[in-house]
Amino acid sequence: MEPDPATTPTSGTAAAASSSLIFLGTGCSGALPDTRCLIKPSTPPCAVCSTALSLPPDRNPNYRLNTSLLIDYCHNDGTHKYTLIDVGKTFREQVLRWFVHHKVPSVDAIILTHDHADAILGLDDIWVVQPSNGENDADQIPIFLTQFTMDSIAARFPYLVERKQEDGDEDARGALLDWKIIEDDVNKPFTSSGLQFVPLPVMHGEGYICLGFLFGRRARVAYLSDVSRFLPSTEHAISKSGAGQIDLLILEANGLHGVGGHPRSTHLTLSQSLDAIKRICPKKALLIGMRHEFEHHRENQMLAEWSRREGIPVQLAHDGLRVLIDL
Repeated sequence: MEPDPATTPTSGTAAAASSSLIFLGTGCSGALPDTRCLIKPSTPPCAVCSTALSLPPDRNPNYRLNTSLLIDYCHNDGTHKYTLIDVGKTFREQVLRWFVHHKVPSVDAIILTHDHADAILGLDDIWVVQPSNGENDADQIPIFLTQFTMDSIAARFPYLVERKQEDGDEDARGALLDWKIIEDDVNKPFTSSGLQFVPLPVMHGEGYICLGFLFGRRARVAYLSDVSRFLPSTEHAISKSGAGQIDLLILEANGLHGVGGHPRSTHLTLSQSLDAIKRICPKKALLIGMRHEFEHHRENQMLAEWSRREGIPVQLAHDGLRVLIDL
């Protein structure tokens, strides 16, 4: 499959007059390289992790930070609003690498999928991307999350929720956050920075619900980062045979080998992800959340063959990828 112009990196100039999706991270919870492969190398060494430090990340698609997406929504008047989905353990590095590279000045809103470490542990660093009102005062950032995730964050980050400055510490910095509770219900959408989002509840291991999101008016995008099983209402909302074909499906594929289906599974394998893509039938799909079994170029060659056979373009995304899209 020839490179798709809609899924190749673009310059800041090309993106200036368009909405886009910026993949800040496309890896698993532990991120890549997997440190275990470096401090306790196997024989032979892990092909992905052993070479991960030999190239800079902007030229190494196997270097993957925690899964996170930045939605750059261009309004009709040309102003840009940035909505961030998930703030994981590697958030500071994502800011240094990709906010700087893509000239992203701040974050206007945050959406959290669930309360696991790879989705929330970067909240302590949110203040560095806080928007300013031009008078050296920061504006509040709305954070959309379920009550379950809110309760978990309140226990882990009470100072972010209560917003109490440490006594005597005039230089203490903390984000000004406006917590907004949403429902895990496809029939209860919400609006962030002028863009409507439909919650897409999925199972992330039995007994635990994680949210994905459907958004976009002109081009419709579904983002599902942590899935072990689809709920019928969610699959209907994004399926061609259900509510109608979506333009882009962003879906996790955590494990390369195996067929999954174990009762304690918390993620989809590649074969399960591809089966879901065939059922959902989007116009195209990008995969995220990959562990170190995935070698980017090798797996994309295999996916190119699958895409030709099935008629649905599918590729692995990579950190720093910017996709121009008319939202």
